[in-house]
Amino acid sequence: MLKVKLMNKIAKVGTDVLRGKYEVSDSVVGEDAIMVRSANLHELEFDKNLRAIARCGAGVNNIPVDKCTKAGIVVFNTPGANANAVKELAVAALILASRDVIGGVEWVKTLAGTEGVAKAVEAGKSAFVGHELAGKTLGVIGLGAIGGMVANVGVSLGMNVMGYDPYITAKAAWSLAPSVSQAADYDEIFKSCDYITLHVPATPQTKNMICADSIAKMKDGVRILNLARADLVNAADVKAALASGKMAKYVTDFPTDETVGVDGIVAIPHLGASTVESEDHCAVMAAQQLDEFLTCGNIRNSVNFPNVFVSRSEKNRVCIMHENIPNTLSPIAGVFSARNINIENFANASKGEVAYTIVETNAVADEAILADLLKINGVFGVRQFS
Repeated sequence: MLKVKLMNKIAKVGTDVLRGKYEVSDSVVGEDAIMVRSANLHELEFDKNLRAIARCGAGVNNIPVDKCTKAGIVVFNTPGANANAVKELAVAALILASRDVIGGVEWVKTLAGTEGVAKAVEAGKSAFVGHELAGKTLGVIGLGAIGGMVANVGVSLGMNVMGYDPYITAKAAWSLAPSVSQAADYDEIFKSCDYITLHVPATPQTKNMICADSIAKMKDGVRILNLARADLVNAADVKAALASGKMAKYVTDFPTDETVGVDGIVAIPHLGASTVESEDHCAVMAAQQLDEFLTCGNIRNSVNFPNVFVSRSEKNRVCIMHENIPNTLSPIAGVFSARNINIENFANASKGEVAYTIVETNAVADEAILADLLKINGVFGVRQFS
């Protein structure tokens, strides 16, 4: 029986997908797969049997992806599974960026035990006057599963919404409300919007995208929402902008040493995906992807290998990991044809420097065939499903 190790507490509805077919616990040894939420795997010594890691969530900063790729370990995430939860928190963040609800609530607490609370509230509430969202311009950077939903909810709140995503998919574009306008670039978002919300991954290209230079292009009194990753924002530059009045508010779901306790910063304790429903959705999706890969080699939603999936048939299946280099597919097919084995189905895709091929045949591949496949230049992983 294959083994799945749990590196965090994973929702039971997810682990139930695997139980019975796999040994699932936080104490298994010699695991074939890992399920993880936030545990840091960068210092973990991977077992030689490890084939896959499933992250119950979208971000994979806690996983050494490059190391996994070199070892032939497929890393999965669960894009979209927590999108609704983050979207709902984004609505709260918009409100918190506009209205000093937190300050008002804390002030009311100081009235406990005094007489005439209602009168005091009416007299003191002017200190917490805010702004309405309707009619303001919301800029959404990143229009994936979460950003697209935030853009649409902005429209429903009466905001003028402008989005920018150089990598937007056709599916994401079709899901946007017709009134969401497309910005030509980041600068158009910076120059045009009263509110800017970030929904992009943390990469070398997006790190510190909100900094002194980009803030200088923004409207005075701009309000920034960051429910994506701390590294997208240069904290020192944000604090300087808040102190000068250039920026009115910064709301983040990723508190750091630099952003806690700063006037103008609302720091939420990473609650974006912290709903029972979101944790359930992520766990089920991660478990299903692991099961499909371990059972028949299909790959869906991997961050380091291409998506390749063929509906499971009664045919014998060989899955091959290889470098994305010329003259690889013909030798793979040649290994089977040399033995008069007919290829019934063939699927291949690449992602960056790696590629993945599924071959279904009318005969079981013996050890000699698998050994010959591994001899092909660029091939670094072969697995058979019969």
